[in-house]
Amino acid sequence: MSIVSTKPKRNLTRALIEAKVSARTKHYDAKTPGLYVSKSPTCPAAFFLKYTDRNTHEQRTVRVGGYHPTEFTVDHARTAVAALRWRIGNGEDVAQTARQAKAQQAVLSGKTVDQIITERVTWMSTLVKKADGEMRARIESWEAVERIFDRFVRPRLGKKIASEVTARDIATLSDDIVAGKLGRPSISNARHVRRALSGLFRWAAQPSRGYVTASPCINLEPLDKEPPRTRKLSGDEIRTLWHGLDRPDMHWDRKVCLAIKVALLTCLRSTELLHIRRDELVDLAGKFPRVDVAMRRVKRRRVIHQPLSPLAVALINEALGNHAFVFMGRFGDAPLARSAMANALRGTWRITNGKKVVKSVGICDMLGLKPFTPHDLRRTAASLMGGLGIARSTIAACLDHAARDDQGGAVPRVTGEVYDTDPRLKEKRAALDALSAELRRIVSEPVEAQAADEEMRLAA
Repeated sequence: MSIVSTKPKRNLTRALIEAKVSARTKHYDAKTPGLYVSKSPTCPAAFFLKYTDRNTHEQRTVRVGGYHPTEFTVDHARTAVAALRWRIGNGEDVAQTARQAKAQQAVLSGKTVDQIITERVTWMSTLVKKADGEMRARIESWEAVERIFDRFVRPRLGKKIASEVTARDIATLSDDIVAGKLGRPSISNARHVRRALSGLFRWAAQPSRGYVTASPCINLEPLDKEPPRTRKLSGDEIRTLWHGLDRPDMHWDRKVCLAIKVALLTCLRSTELLHIRRDELVDLAGKFPRVDVAMRRVKRRRVIHQPLSPLAVALINEALGNHAFVFMGRFGDAPLARSAMANALRGTWRITNGKKVVKSVGICDMLGLKPFTPHDLRRTAASLMGGLGIARSTIAACLDHAARDDQGGAVPRVTGEVYDTDPRLKEKRAALDALSAELRRIVSEPVEAQAADEEMRLAA
């Protein structure tokens, strides 16, 4: 049985609390009845309140908090005791309340990372009514977040108790991703993991859940910045790609080849383009054809009114057929998958005996082109329009970007997002028609003529 030394009452001070002791010792505060600090050679100092329960007339003890020289001092303890005494005066058994809260926290804190990931994914994928009146997932990117959890987080942290995960665990995980210990080295993947975990622990720390007391994702050392992507296709590459997509020996689906061409002509993102429905096409046979991309597929969640050049209309008509979607997939009545163009450009793989084996040669390898992605087509189109002297604010509108400047003057972000909602159809149509004409020129000229033209432009 351990012996506890109880000292006479005196005002608690920092020096008294931090003084070393050889046995468990209690110091009662002369200023606040019932408040004492308990400390021992092996345990940190903590404040307690001894009081008499008004219902049972029995003495109770409740822990007030652990001592900290700045976060929880004597003054903090005295203030906390005043609040506890008010509750005691109203008949509450604060010691019993504290025990129940501790027991509940023990249950909640016993949840593993795997368990709270499962709950988080269910919460994100729950259908709710959106601003446009449709019922969609609460977090529409939940599938991508779930893939991040399954690929990186569950294997490393899944079995850990969520409340025991530390900032060091997360920093180590992201460092290993950057170093290539969990696949291809990628700063981008490490950033996605940090963002997903930050959202997970912030959600888990909400009072309605209480799985953790605080997020461990704070004060992490920033990741290195990724170098900006600058890949764009030259005139020769555009010509090789354009004609190569029409080759009779092209083994990729014709719809995918047409989609790549239309992507270059319209500046649309993969999901915005590949899932275009027949009913989103407006005035296709008239003077002002366009596509109205539904906001649920747009990155910034607003409808895109994108004019279509005559060349884009011709390619869309070839792809359209008698289907609900312009770019139909091979299975059922679904459109091409979001990754269809990317897979076609780089080729697809299969895993055999733990090794990645090329299954289909990609378009880039087939045509002898330096690898590029569908997003690089947007950069290529924007660069071509810039070379034609089109204003950057108009190019930004074609890309569905927020214009930060207009003819040299800064534009507040709120102006373009809230106040100025005009679709700029006239300006965008002129720009995309000019882009179409430039592409026609490039693909119709011999390589030698293009090279000479580029030299003249550089000289100018």
